[in-house]
Formats: sequence, structure tokens, C-alpha cells
Amino acid sequence: MSTQRVFVARLAGCTVFDPAGDRVGRVRDVVVIYRKDDPPRVVGLVVEIRGRRNVFLSIGRVTSIATGQVITTGLINVRRFQQRGGEVRVMVELLGRKVYFRDGSGHAVIEDVAIEQDRLGMWNVTQLFLRKPKTSASPFAKGPTTFATWNDVRENQVPGEAQSAEQLVATYSELKPADLANTLLDLPDERLLEVAEELPDDRLADALEEMPEDEQLHILEQLGDERAADILDAMEPDDAADVLGQLPENRLEKLLDLMEPEEAEDVRALLKYGPDTAGGLMTSEPIVLPADATVAEALALIRRHELHPALAAAVFVTLPPYETPTGRLLGTVHFQRMLRYPPHERLGAIIDDTVDAVPVTASATEVARLLASYNLVSMPVVDPAQRLVGAVSVDDVLDYLLPDDWRSQDADDAPAEPVPTTTASIPRRR
Repeated sequence: MSTQRVFVARLAGCTVFDPAGDRVGRVRDVVVIYRKDDPPRVVGLVVEIRGRRNVFLSIGRVTSIATGQVITTGLINVRRFQQRGGEVRVMVELLGRKVYFRDGSGHAVIEDVAIEQDRLGMWNVTQLFLRKPKTSASPFAKGPTTFATWNDVRENQVPGEAQSAEQLVATYSELKPADLANTLLDLPDERLLEVAEELPDDRLADALEEMPEDEQLHILEQLGDERAADILDAMEPDDAADVLGQLPENRLEKLLDLMEPEEAEDVRALLKYGPDTAGGLMTSEPIVLPADATVAEALALIRRHELHPALAAAVFVTLPPYETPTGRLLGTVHFQRMLRYPPHERLGAIIDDTVDAVPVTASATEVARLLASYNLVSMPVVDPAQRLVGAVSVDDVLDYLLPDDWRSQDADDAPAEPVPTTTASIPRRR
């Protein structure tokens, strides 16, 4: 094994390889246990493997740890990680924690933790990277930093005192929304709420859209009405409507009143429809253009990075007005069809009129059947006057048809890989 000192915040996100050089997953955390008179000892790593599942990798199965990579014996138990009593996760529970210097010189916040291998091959916490309180009144100033050993400080968490989540949030900045949601749901409840408070509105909104509705409600209830309304503003209207539809009428109206008027209007329109209908599943913000718009204009709108891929698959051509509910729907132009024509071609000349729109009252089953029959990823939804009111996409239908707990289920309950029973270095935990 290597003997270099490794800082955990830099280790998080590093790739884990097996002896053959094949990628196993990515490090998400380091698990330690406290000891009475000595610094905490590392017992393993939390590793995210294929399928966005976090598993436990025993430190006994790690042959090398460096800031760029981790090498394992190749034997990993793929059962989902569950934290046990006495275990502490460095990224989740130690970073941001306030500690006090034993010499009485004040306090500081843990910003990083270094681990190092001893003579016996065990990995221990050897050093803390700390930030002291700032001495300047400037809002952009930061306090001085220092290094300390574990025995130089003591913990004394005041009851009700929140733990800073700034450093932890920074490590989540590159995660995709689904991965961020999965990571948040793995946190202890108190820590989850601290991280939610630190996350920007748009990032938290993206993560909430990937969570089960009961988890969405739990987090929004803890954030308070003002922040909850800001988060709902940042969510897609159909996702916000799904959440609000689970609330009592008085709280629903209170949050709608606190939302931006335009966003609240879209959500109110969606709440009129049953959750198992095309109207309840659709988004009210598809791409809508007039017939004289060009292919170049349509492609420019599709390129917007914030646009959901399913909604970017097609544009809908209508009569004015071009905000939902629009004028009469004229037809659909699919992205692939646009690529076959020059940029100056008018959309009205290349409309695909072979696929009918679905009525707003169509059942989710009927929508799923039509999407499958015509190999589509989205379909226009119209009211009785044939005005476009939204678009329903395949991911909306899948969310409805899959079991409520599909996000938390292990992928096919895959069996664990073989684990040797005679190797002395494998700890008893797993």
C-alpha cells in the first residue's frame, strides 16, 4: 500500500479501479470509527457503483489510496451501504463541524480531514485542515486556516447548533440531479436538512424532482414557506404541481400565493387535471413556434442547456398566441426531421401531421400506448378546442407507471460478488 497522506475532500469523486484497471465506481465518502484515546480509524469507503448505488468497500480490500485513484482487490459486496452504530462518515458528518482547541485559543471549523497509513497497514485520521473565524468585517473575507492533529482539538457540539454544510455542498457541485438526489437521501435526516439549506434554489429544485413525493414534502416542510415557494418556482411546473397536490388545501394556497405569479399560474392550471391523465402528467412549457419560423430558429431554442432532452425532441407549431394555452395546434416538427432541411426552411412546410395530439383527459395508460406505438418521446396535449396546453413526455409516463419506491430499489437486487472467507485482512463488518 502507498503511505502518503490523503485528504478526504480531494479523494471524494476519485475513481476506484480493480487490479485489472477496470473502473469499479467512484469514492463518495470515508467511514471511520472513533477510539477512546487515539484518532479515528478508517474502516472503509462509500463507493458509488453502476446504477447510482452506494456500497461499502472495506479498507481491507483496498490495496492503494491516492488523491487520484483507489485500487482494490476487485472483490466488492454490492449490497447497498447502510451506516452502522459507531460509524462516522467524514464528508457527511465531520466536514463543517466546529471544534475547540485544547490550548484554549478558540474554535475553528473542519474543512478537510487527512488520513494516513500506519506501520501496521491501518488507515487513521492524522490531521485536520481547519478554518478559524474571520477577523475582517468584509462579507467576502474568510478566516485564516491552520492544521492540527486530532488530539489538538475537542468536539463540543452545542444542542441545536447547525453544522456548516458549505464544504460538503461544494463537493456535490458536479453531481447530476439524479445522483445528487440519491446522495441527499443517503444522509442522516438532520444533515440532509443542513445541506438543503446551503444548496442554491435551482440545484435543490433539480434534486427534489428526482425524489419520491414523500421525501419532497418532508424537505419542503422543514425549509419554511418562503424558501419552499422559491424552490417550487425553480421546479418544472408539472413536478411542482405533483408536490403541491399532496398538500392540504390551506397550505397549498399559501405556497401558491408566495410563488411568482407566472409560475403559480402554470401550476394552478395543471392542478385542475387528475394525476392519472395527460393533463396531470404534462408540462405546460413545451417549445411552441409559428408556422413561418425557420429551422434555424427552432434549433436555436432546442440548444438551450436548461431544456429537458425529451422536450427538445420536437417543437409544436400553432396559431397565435404562442404561450399555452396557444391557438389551434397545426402539428409537430421532430428534431430529426429538422436536420434533413436547410436552416432557412419554414416549419410550416415540414410539419408531421401523421401523429395526432392526445386530449387533456386521456388516461396515462392511453398516453403510454401511443408513445410506444409511434416510437415517440413526447406528444402534444390539447384541450377540446384543439389548443395546445402542454406536452407529455415518456419520462413523465414512466414516473407514473413505475412503483412509488422505484428510485430506492436496488437494481435487480444483484447478488454480491464472491467474498473470500479465509483472508485475514477482511474485517467482520461486511
